[in-house]
Amino acid sequence: MALFKKKKQDNEEEATAVNQGFDYVSATLSALNAKLNGTLYDGCIIMPRGMTIDIKVGRVEEHDGIKSVQFLFLVSSDNFDEPVIDPIDAHGSTEEEIVNMAVEIFYGGLWHPIDQSMFKKNPIHIPVTFLGQHYDFDMYAHSIVRIGAQQDKEPTMLVGLIGNDVPKYLGSKKYYWIRIFLAKQGDRQIVEARVNGSVCNELTKPLQDYVNSWEKSDGFRCEKQFAIFVQRGEDECPFKKEDVVNAANFSLERMVKISNPEEYQKFCDELDEFTGNKDLATEVRIFIPEIFAKLTLGYEEGDSLFLLTGDPNSEEGDSRLEFRKTQLRSYFYIQQTILEYLNTRPPQEDVQRIVFNSVAFRELRKAKEQGHEPKDLYVPGTAYRVGNPGYKVW
Repeated sequence: MALFKKKKQDNEEEATAVNQGFDYVSATLSALNAKLNGTLYDGCIIMPRGMTIDIKVGRVEEHDGIKSVQFLFLVSSDNFDEPVIDPIDAHGSTEEEIVNMAVEIFYGGLWHPIDQSMFKKNPIHIPVTFLGQHYDFDMYAHSIVRIGAQQDKEPTMLVGLIGNDVPKYLGSKKYYWIRIFLAKQGDRQIVEARVNGSVCNELTKPLQDYVNSWEKSDGFRCEKQFAIFVQRGEDECPFKKEDVVNAANFSLERMVKISNPEEYQKFCDELDEFTGNKDLATEVRIFIPEIFAKLTLGYEEGDSLFLLTGDPNSEEGDSRLEFRKTQLRSYFYIQQTILEYLNTRPPQEDVQRIVFNSVAFRELRKAKEQGHEPKDLYVPGTAYRVGNPGYKVW
């Protein structure tokens, strides 16, 4: 498998490109559509209810007569805020074997729970309550992909290993998906859990003991499971993803030019007017500097957000209400917008002007004065305060 990357060595020259004339995308789409009975159109498969499946191909190589191809399956729907992504490494001595392996892994792994969710087959009720809000979800997760595992043993329900923690990561969205991927070869391991594509480090802790229980072997072993969560009620959020993205881009354009408190206050007033939603505007201007700090300074951060309430000047001081970043839908919309902004390679002084407004940056500067490096520090999460009456986490 190409999941564990070796450092560049002379023996890498042994990897030779597979016949580039073979169209893996078209062949895989055709083989997959033969199982799904959808419609092949314009390089994708169109399924009922506005769902589409795209396939991209990454690295293609050959070692000792075995061909390896990296696939990326993307399932999109009007109901999803972002595509559900399934990266797959497939191997074989022929192109046909590779295509069939990729199709079977996708069909048995990701497509099975999606299909169950579309037709409401065998749902498991997952109640979610946080910050005084309650949501009911149906979970669909009954397929586990295993490579290199002892096939005579019953598969382990991976999502069951994190079952007690899953509700802590679900919020007000209509759809959530969790991808668990575990791999081991010799002393090397991958233990990963993603919620709607975002890595959640703390969610992997219950999975680590399971991987540690695997027998040590030079052979490659991996296990993967997807879980799809569909909220029973309708999405009542007062803003959409594009509203957050537009507000974040509006803010980035202005925040790189702010040089004094008066300009900052003017920006806040403009952002309130631009969004028409003071709660959303507050989240955007708070989290942009904090996410910039995390992405550019390189410290490790946990999955939590801490909503500060109460009067910080009173004897009781602040109260902290803890929940997860995935339960605040604006957070990862803002983060994605920032990542796209950073990909444009903005001037360093513009990035610094935003990072310097981060609470995390100020705290890390104190830590560095004490001899600590950001990469060695762990921050449990981001604390924030919203002074608007009636603020609700969406």
